[in-house]
Amino acid sequence: MSSADTDAWATTLAAARSLLFVPGHRPDRYDKAVAAGADGVIIDLEDAVAPEAKDAARDDVAAWLTEGGRAVVRINAPGTPWFEADLEMAAAHGVPLMLPKAEDPAVPEAVALETRGRSPVLALMETAAGVENAASLCRAPNVLRAAFGNVDLSAQLGVDPTDHQALAYARSRVVCASAAAGLVPPLDGVTTDLDDTGPLSGDIAHARRMGFTGKLCIHPRQLDAVHEGFAPSSAEREWARRVLGAGEAVTVVDGHMVDRPVLERARRILEAAARG
Repeated sequence: MSSADTDAWATTLAAARSLLFVPGHRPDRYDKAVAAGADGVIIDLEDAVAPEAKDAARDDVAAWLTEGGRAVVRINAPGTPWFEADLEMAAAHGVPLMLPKAEDPAVPEAVALETRGRSPVLALMETAAGVENAASLCRAPNVLRAAFGNVDLSAQLGVDPTDHQALAYARSRVVCASAAAGLVPPLDGVTTDLDDTGPLSGDIAHARRMGFTGKLCIHPRQLDAVHEGFAPSSAEREWARRVLGAGEAVTVVDGHMVDRPVLERARRILEAAARG
């Protein structure tokens, strides 16, 4: 992958509202996932693939990438028997990586060296250690963006993955760590309920309130709601235009003081709206 391709991937992933998982052992679904309309696709070699199928799945991903396929690859976690081979394959193709069970900032640094900086890293923080080390992980070399793994973390903590309050501290810590490191806001974890739109809408609204600007998806039917939910509303866009139209000096709009931080928020809203 050329430096221009790497830069293009970095731009795409930084702006992504949706990343859609597709199982690594289902090469028949790769192109369908790409065509589904997500901002990006993650081919999953980790949780979606049984141990006995991982080597074959890696070969399928490599063949698809060789033919010009374009996706993020979620490799297996450090310490597993498949990590080194997954990383070697990804390095050969220069693709972006999702690093599961991200805990140790030395691992993204090693990935950067192995891939010669050509593979941006999405650090998936889904363990208690990962959440507690979020600040160091977000500052690690080649980490482009953080993502939150609500299902694995809730299992470790013994809480319901749908309980927003139980995971509020962890979500907030990942958001704050991203901001402190100068990264774009992180991606929220998955909604596993596919039978009812209520949980998805509630999860999106909660994630936005917490400071996330995108979400990991497990089915194409989730994409429209995610794109709409993370886009600035018409009321937000109109407010931002009024604020910026009032000029750069400290002033009052809609009865509220406007100063530099408010102007910056208004600019970010209109920038997000321009990205669609």
